[in-house]
Formats: sequence, structure tokens, C-alpha cells
Amino acid sequence: MATKLWASKAASYLRISTFHRAFATVAKNLKYAESHEWVKVDGSSATIGITDHAQDHLGDVVYVELPEVGACVEQFGSFGAVESVKATSDINSPVSGKVVEVNDKLDSSPALINGSPYQEGWIIKVEMDNPDEVKSLMDPDQYTKFCDEEDAKH
Repeated sequence: MATKLWASKAASYLRISTFHRAFATVAKNLKYAESHEWVKVDGSSATIGITDHAQDHLGDVVYVELPEVGACVEQFGSFGAVESVKATSDINSPVSGKVVEVNDKLDSSPALINGSPYQEGWIIKVEMDNPDEVKSLMDPDQYTKFCDEEDAKH
């Protein structure tokens, strides 16, 4: 028991997550890509960000590379990057289209991705070329299962 308590305190001090999926949430009204991005669709408009699961694995986000408004993105193609204290990771678009807005708040507050990945931490808004692309993405239950299986491998 004392060893477990010591390990937990050491992990806390070193900011190591000891229970990876314990608090990761999956929002029910979104669709998900295998590369851990989410998309919220409203007609032909799509808001895109990275999932709670992804930000949890990345750790504290310190910089977000954003595309320019007007840039074209391809489904599953990279459009930017997230840099954290642990790693730099590409951000891929779950859908194709034209970037109509970027979350400029991330320039000065990249940690919004950690604190509010599904609301304040959105990354881009896209006018979709083909709304049917959303059909190839995972629903919340499929994404939860995907994450559980992926975490079990590590």
C-alpha cells in the first residue's frame, strides 16, 4: 500500500498521468477521426479540434500552428500542429473544405486545448466540400472503443 501511495505522489509531482482514460471525455454530438480530431457539423459548416483523449496524451499544450483563413484542407490531411511539453503532433482535418475561421485565442492561450478541448479549444471552422465525408468518421461509442483498444496496446 505504501509503495502505491509513494508511486502516486511521485507521479503527481512529476506530472505523470497514472490513469490515462479516467477523466477523458467523449462528447456525444461529435464525430471522430482515428487521428483523434473531432468535428461538429452544422449544415455545411464544420468546427474542428483535437479530442480530450489526444490532449491528455500530449500533456500541456504550449503552441498551436494554425492555417490561414482561405486555406483548403483535405480529409485526413495535415493542416497544422500542436506542440506540447511532451511532443509535437500534426493536426489532421476530418473533412475536406475551405478554412473560414481560425481560433485566434489559441495564439495567446494554447492551453485552452487542454482545459476545454470541445468548446473554447476548437481549432478551425471549415466550409465543407462534401458533407458526406462525415459518414466515414466514428460516432462517440466507436471512438470510445477505439481509444480503449489503442490504450490497451500501450
